[in-house]
Parts: sequence; C-alpha cells; structure tokens
Amino acid sequence: MATTHVQPTVFIWQGRDKRGTKLKGQQIATTPNLVRAELRRQGITPISVKKKPKPLFGGAGSRVSAKDIAVFSRQLATMLKSGVPLVTSMQIISGGLKNPRMRTMVDKIRAEVESGSTLHEAFAEFPVQFDELYINLVKAGESAGVLDTILDNIATHKERIESIKGKIRKALYYPAAVIAVAIIVSSILLIYVIPQFEGIFQSFGADLPAFTKMVVNASRYMRSNGIYILAVTIIAIVAFIMLKKRSIKFAHFIDRISLKLPIVGGILEQAAIARFCRTLAITFAAGVPLVDALQIVNGSTGNRIFDDAAGRIREDVAVGHQLQMAMQQVGVFPNMVIQMAAIGEEAGSLDDMLIKVAEAYEEEVNNAVDALSSLLEPLIIVFIGVIVGTMVVAMYLPIFKMAAVI
Repeated sequence: MATTHVQPTVFIWQGRDKRGTKLKGQQIATTPNLVRAELRRQGITPISVKKKPKPLFGGAGSRVSAKDIAVFSRQLATMLKSGVPLVTSMQIISGGLKNPRMRTMVDKIRAEVESGSTLHEAFAEFPVQFDELYINLVKAGESAGVLDTILDNIATHKERIESIKGKIRKALYYPAAVIAVAIIVSSILLIYVIPQFEGIFQSFGADLPAFTKMVVNASRYMRSNGIYILAVTIIAIVAFIMLKKRSIKFAHFIDRISLKLPIVGGILEQAAIARFCRTLAITFAAGVPLVDALQIVNGSTGNRIFDDAAGRIREDVAVGHQLQMAMQQVGVFPNMVIQMAAIGEEAGSLDDMLIKVAEAYEEEVNNAVDALSSLLEPLIIVFIGVIVGTMVVAMYLPIFKMAAVI
C-alpha cells in the first residue's frame, strides 16, 4: 500500500515548565501529537498546539534572497567541517536567523531530513530558493561524501555571482534613477512653477523671448496632456515587462540588443562569460558529467544568447566533439576563453582553467563598472543642471530684458 507523505507544518505551542512558568514558541512537525511529544521530552507540559495561521497579505518577513542562501550554505559547510551532525547544524543555524521566512524554510528542510529525506531532496521542495544547479551539486556532494566542500564552493559561487549582479545593477540603475528624478523635477516645474511665472508675464503685456515662449508652451502641453503621457508611459513599461517574460523571441531580441549597447554591452557580455565559466567549473569539479553540467549551465548565465550557446555546446559535446571546438562553433566566446578551455581539456584541469577565466572576467567587470560610475557621476550632474538651469533661465529672461530696458 502506498503511503502519503505529510508535509511538515509550523505549529504554535504554549506550555508550562516544571516550575509552572508559562512558555510559548514554534515547532516544525508533521502532526500536533509529535509537537506535544517533543515538548514532554523537554520537560514542558503542553497547554495548546495549533497550526500557525497564514498571514492575510502573503508571507511575513523579508523574502529569502540569494545572499541569504549563500550565508546559509557557508554556515552549514563550516559546521559540517567541524563535525557537527547535519540536523543539529540546521537547528543551530535556524536559531540564529532573523528572517522569519528563511527560518521557517530551514526548519522545514530539517524536518524533511529528520523524516528520512536526503538533503538534496529536502532542498528540492523549495525550487525558487534552491535552483537546479544547487540541488545537483548537493546531490553530487552527498554521493561523494564531500558535502561540506561542495556547500563551501556553492557559497563562493553565489557570492561571486551576486557581486557581479550588484555591480551591474549599480551601473544600470543609478543613472536610470537619476534620470527619472530629473524627469519628475522637470514635470513639477512645468506643471506647478512655470504657470506662476506665466501669470506674471501676462501682466507685463510685453512680448516674451522665443526661448521663454518655448518653455511656456511646453508647460501648457504638460498641463493639458500630462495625465495621458503618464498613462502611456506606465502602460509601455508594463507591456515591455510582460512581453519580455512571456515572449521568448522578444526576450532573445532584448538580450541580443543589450550585448551590442556601447560600454554597457561589453560589461553584460563579460558578466555572462564569467557566470558560464564559473558555473560549468564548479559543476564539473563536483563530478557531474560534462554533458549534464552543460545542461545545468543552460539557464544560469543571465543572458539568453549565452544560454542558447550552452545548449548548442551540450548537443555537440554529446555527440563526441571537444568542448573547445563546440565553444568555437557557437561564435559568442572570445578566443582567449576558447584557448583556455582547450588547455584545460588537454591538461585534465578544465575546472581550474575555467575558474581562472571566470575570475579574470569578474575582475574586468568590476573595473569596467567602477570606471563607468566615475564617468557617469559628473555627466549626470551636468545633465540635471542643464535641464533645471534651462527652465530657470527661460523664466528669468523676460525679467532681465525688462531690467535692461528700464
């Protein structure tokens, strides 16, 4: 007879210890009876045990980020290296977590392991937080008996990837945010401030300078059509995001165009190459066959052009081609990367060579982003100054003209 697997649940309990002191807390278990049994084992008389209610508006606490997973992996690796049992390690880690969602997830993973699941099977219950790469590496580590080393490598991998992501976000979001602020400030000036000056100019009864007329007309247009411009802008942004998520062809087009952008395109390309090499290196080093490792890499580079390249490389390798030849055929990797892969294949140290390539490209990304940030900061200041200064000058030109006449 098939047995049904009961999912662990968070229970809220209240009880009294041997001195009569009232206690309360949370416990992960499959049934309330197991919670009561555990409390009695600890010398606590249970008063009530009930399921923790779900929050009205989604899960409580902060979301579980990639950084949280990296820290968890590092802590678990450290404890396992020190000889602490797996279940005890997760119990200790859970007790020190401040993020409620992360703590609940770790407790559920611990309960799964206690009930007989392997660690990679427990992680597979949370596919959003633990992707295919993570689960396959943990599975390989469990099979080879080197789980602590694998978790340490995963933590390093995630830290490096998140560092690159953070750098790229900084390079892209900072100027975009400043430009957005400049547009908002300009809109406020056009809608609320310039009309005040327009009333003053009309009381003069004199002809306005052409530059001032242009700004006043822009103000009138914004007041008449501002709501429509805002609506069209929001619709366009939402449509772009939805189309990119739902249309594979459109997403490919955007990723291809992004690689051709001046300056930024080079940074995105270097970041994708670094992620490809690092992911393939740690997967292959964990004992995963090269064809399977390439399957895992497909989808982890952050750019669909390189994801597709990984898929085509996997197909070529599966029929017997060398990795370096397959990489050359897809036409997206620089010659240096291909040559390093060839040397690694010949020397039997492919993972080491790919790690060196990843580190080199990660360093280039860091340097490029730092240089771009240093270049953009003064340009953005000038940009905002020109926009605001243009409107101020346009408003004061008639005053200066009258003063000169007087």
